[in-house]
Amino acid sequence: MTRTTAAFLTALLLLAACRPPAEMIFADAILINGNIYTLDPENPHAEAIAIKDGRILLVGGNEEVLKLQGDSTEVSNLEGRFAMPGFIEGHGHFSGLGSSLMNLNFLNAKSWNEIVGQVAERAKTAAPGEWITGRGWHQEKWIEPLDKEVLGYPYHDALSAVSPDNPVLLRHASGHSLFANAKAMELAGISAETPNPFGGEIVRDSRGQAIGVFEETAMGLINGAYEEYRATLSPEQKKQEWLRGIALAEEECLRKGITSFQDAGSSFREIDYYTELAEKGELDLRLWVMISGHEDELKEKAPSFPRIGIGNNFLTVRAIKGYMDGALGAFGAWLLEPYSDKPDSYGQNTTPVDTLKKWAEIAFGNGLQYCVHGIGDRGNREVLNIFEEQFKKDPARKGLRWRVEHAQHLHPDDIPRFAELGVIASMQGIHCTSDAPFVEKRLGAWRARTGAYAWRSLLDAGVLIANGTDAPVEDVNPLSSFYASVTRKRADSGLGFYPEQRMSREEAVYSYTLGNAYAAFEEDVKGSLKTGKVADITVLSHDLLNCSDEEILQAEVLMTIVDGKEKFRKEMQK
Repeated sequence: MTRTTAAFLTALLLLAACRPPAEMIFADAILINGNIYTLDPENPHAEAIAIKDGRILLVGGNEEVLKLQGDSTEVSNLEGRFAMPGFIEGHGHFSGLGSSLMNLNFLNAKSWNEIVGQVAERAKTAAPGEWITGRGWHQEKWIEPLDKEVLGYPYHDALSAVSPDNPVLLRHASGHSLFANAKAMELAGISAETPNPFGGEIVRDSRGQAIGVFEETAMGLINGAYEEYRATLSPEQKKQEWLRGIALAEEECLRKGITSFQDAGSSFREIDYYTELAEKGELDLRLWVMISGHEDELKEKAPSFPRIGIGNNFLTVRAIKGYMDGALGAFGAWLLEPYSDKPDSYGQNTTPVDTLKKWAEIAFGNGLQYCVHGIGDRGNREVLNIFEEQFKKDPARKGLRWRVEHAQHLHPDDIPRFAELGVIASMQGIHCTSDAPFVEKRLGAWRARTGAYAWRSLLDAGVLIANGTDAPVEDVNPLSSFYASVTRKRADSGLGFYPEQRMSREEAVYSYTLGNAYAAFEEDVKGSLKTGKVADITVLSHDLLNCSDEEILQAEVLMTIVDGKEKFRKEMQK
């Protein structure tokens, strides 16, 4: 029994002891006739759940749970539907998801012409000088050939032609590159003489002219011009815009069965906003946040963290986010050997290793987790080296649960190091199948087979995998990522990617619930359905443990419950 569970039961017993003998504790809500997968090894399957004050009061059979029904208890009949702990998004960008729902979205775009067309439509209603922004394009997923290209990227000409009076900033799906039109480059002062910054590249043609693509830290050149425009907005205007995005992100997550979201990097200002919402009880799902900041800012403010369980466990901030390298699709993943399709490049180290070591010291000294983005095999090795060096400074400190975010492409020699160091591999199942069409092109067959999205190898080595989507890089839908995790197949074409590395159904559910809770030091609070834990529950139309692969994609979220309250319901059909 955990401390949280024990405390909850003790409180209930004390409450009962203070009442007349005939008075019982009745549930606020009861779910009955369910096919409930609890992830509690002592009671893995159940029919019913009783909820009191946002916590689970009892998990068991219909008869025993219904004994807790009072006059005001709300009873929901699940009619045999599958219920499980609420999905926990293990790595995403919450405010970024909100922004993506307000701006142009290219996740489903199949061609450059389609993207140009969307911008053209937006330009018709945009005021002169107003920035047009969007996200989600990926050159490897277009099915129409380009008239001219560099490394698979188009030139800005067509985009600039439809938006001559509006600067345009379109972020790559990965978030590790962007496309700018002529107006945006003019405002940013980009010329043939503009140098590449450390850790980034301005993509140019054979004449040295920028084609419009800016990779990794080079994005800052365009972002700087955009921020100058944003500076014309008042702080309150920016906050209200941010809040609109947060509301949209909450709605999107709840509709898809997500009850908790691990945010992979927010500024101190955003953390203040989240804190305000949590303290007012205005968050509809739980957030666990990594701090994203600069070294001086981290040194100054890290001592005021961690902050745990704000607003009845709706907000926790207890980690620092770092970035070792970029993304594979944008040639930014840092590799031990050159790219197969760009043999003059090893990718990018986006934050100097010495800087990341200093951040490790800040995390270590303040009792914070350290979560570092690592995608390429060189990037992952360098992250593990930093962790190992820091751990050796105080070997008595164990169980720090530091994380590599993504851990997508590993050298086989480094796979056992995760377990040896107690490092969590925070991976996103959907990235595997989303990237599958171009991984071998980037890495070659040997690296793709032995170290790309190596879930089975990591699990067999005893490594904990935390699952997610990296939204808005991918759709936040956990069912799509679950399907990818257990099949290693693309949902659209059926293309498979080394299926021997797939997870079992039970492993994949764990990676999206109790595994993610453990990766955040929250396994005593959430991640399984047992007495004393928060009543965060997702009800689905299909049994994820036993339905066919195809039925996973057909599954619908029927109900999302957070803190014992119904936040989303879809009419259940027989």
